[in-house]
Formats: sequence, C-alpha cells, structure tokens
Amino acid sequence: MLEMEDKNSINPYFIEKLLTIEVKKRNLSELLKAMSNTAYQGRALGEVYNIIVNMITDPDVVIFMGLAGSMSTAGMWKIIKWFIENRFIDVLVSTGANISEDIYEAMGFNYYKGSPYVDDSELLKYKIDRFYDVFASETAYREMENLIKNFIYTLPRGAVYSTAEFLHLFGKYLNSKNIDSIVSAAYRVNVPIFSPALVDSGYGIAAVLALRESGHGVILDMVKDFDQLIEIGRKAPKMAAIYIGGGVPKDYINLITVAQTLLGEKEGLKDYYKPLEYVVQITMDAPQWGGLSGATLEEAVSWGKVSPKARKRVVYVDATIALPLIAHAICEENIKRNKVPDLKWLFEHLK
Repeated sequence: MLEMEDKNSINPYFIEKLLTIEVKKRNLSELLKAMSNTAYQGRALGEVYNIIVNMITDPDVVIFMGLAGSMSTAGMWKIIKWFIENRFIDVLVSTGANISEDIYEAMGFNYYKGSPYVDDSELLKYKIDRFYDVFASETAYREMENLIKNFIYTLPRGAVYSTAEFLHLFGKYLNSKNIDSIVSAAYRVNVPIFSPALVDSGYGIAAVLALRESGHGVILDMVKDFDQLIEIGRKAPKMAAIYIGGGVPKDYINLITVAQTLLGEKEGLKDYYKPLEYVVQITMDAPQWGGLSGATLEEAVSWGKVSPKARKRVVYVDATIALPLIAHAICEENIKRNKVPDLKWLFEHLK
C-alpha cells in the first residue's frame, strides 16, 4: 500500500483526495464544505457555496444576481430579499414574475400547497391559478395587479423610465404602504433591479389596464435600461454573478461584459475584456440543446463573458433545494461584506 501511495504521489492527475463523508454532528456550512470534497452534484453544490463566500468577501467586486424561474410562488422570495438587505448582491436582474408574485404574499394573500394531479378545469371554476404544485387565488392575483396599476397612476403620464428607475419608484411606493417585498427592500438600500422582460408578468397586465382604462401610459426605455446596466459594469473594479436559473436575466448580465469589450475598442483598446471573475449557476437546464439557460460557463469564456481564470461552477439541482441551503449556511457563518459599492448615483435624478 505504501508503494502504491508513492506512485500516486507523482501522478499529475492525483492532486487532491476525495474525502468520504462521515456522519457526525456539524453545522450546515461545515457540511457544504465537506460536500465540496466529494463528487457529482454534491461536490458542485459545495463548490458553489465556497465561490459565493469568496465573492462576498472580495472588497473590489460588484455582484449581480440573475433570477429566473418561479421562485416567489415557491416560497423563495424572502431569501432573495435577505440577499439584498444584507448587500450580498448589488444588482438584481429578474423576471417580472419573481418581483410581482412576491408582492401578492407581501400584501397578505397566501399561496397554498397543491398538487399537479388535479382537474384544472375545476380549478378554473373556482378561480384558482396553479403553479405546478402551488395554488393561488386569481381574484387576489388581480388585487396585486391593481396595486401596480394604481402606482402607475401616480407617475406622470407618458413619462419615460428604465425598468430600474420604474422599480425604484415602485419600491418607494410599496415602502410607504408597508408592503415589504423584494422591490421595497431594494429601494431602501439602493440596490437597482432591472427586469428586461418586465411586461411578461402582472406588470404588463397592470400597464395595459392603466392605458386602456384612462389613457394613462408610461414608457419603459429598454435601451436606457441596458445602458445603465452597462455603466454599472464599467464603474465596477471587478464583476461577479450568481445565476438562479437562466433565461433572459442570465444573458442580460452576460452581455454587460460583451459591451465592455466593444466600448473599449471605441476608446482604442485592442482585445480588451472585462469578464466575470466569479460566477455560479444553479440550474436544471442542460447544455446540449444549445440554449443560453443551459450553456456552460466554459462556453461563456469563448465570448469573453467569463474570465479563463474565473472561479466558476454550475450545480445541476433544483434552486428550491440549493438556495435555502446556501443562504442558511452564509447566515450561520455570519459572513459580512467588507465593502459594498454605492449605486445610489443611478437614482439621484429621480429626486
């Protein structure tokens, strides 16, 4: 056995030992760190946790989070709110659904444990909306949409906003009504929220209702939106990303790095790249279908989106499993940001 160990010691592929898990009393953070020395998606989850801790404790990094899927209806929205309040993320890029369906619950309505094995025509009769195994009241959902519509009425008719500006003002509105949601939490700490597909949600319904009921419309300028996001990237010393799912939020953040290269060339810089230095993704999507949601972080290196030397990892697991474990481990370790970027300059003109 000793002779075999001596041979292994010079094998370039035998660098770090796999450490078998032993059952014993330990903290959640200790378990995740131990899992990082095992295999398969257990190792991936442990490594994702370690990378998130590294990015949080790096004083020079701006952390973006891309939030896709139906996380708010699944009971995950307060975790996102906690990430914002503790400034573990500096910018949120979200689907419209995730930053509206949390408001539904923040208003006092409830989601209910349901089942995918039901007669959906019966649910329709009772005005029950189904999200796989979650039930919600359609009439209460409309109350949430009416709240957004009433906010739109407070804005100047025909006013032009980026989604970050629109949502900052909406956060102020919700905060004044003591509706404690993702958007209102972000308003309080000046974390911008961008939503490139905002109208693909209750926000779109609310905006159309305001327009058709009284001709009161606002304009969301998506070029301005993207330009503001790119400027955040330009000012950042380093960039990092946490992707929950994929979709439009993931690529919206990825394209910040592509824009840095093109802008650098305009300034006379040759082969200039400002890629993500830390990046993790929690997803169930696979790469072989060619879509961005499942595209590997290694593929992103070819675009200049991710640094070849970046600390990066994908874990293929349901985010409703991974996200609570990661958040509670961070909380347990009492990890703090050493330095947070001040992004209130983005909203100064709104005053």
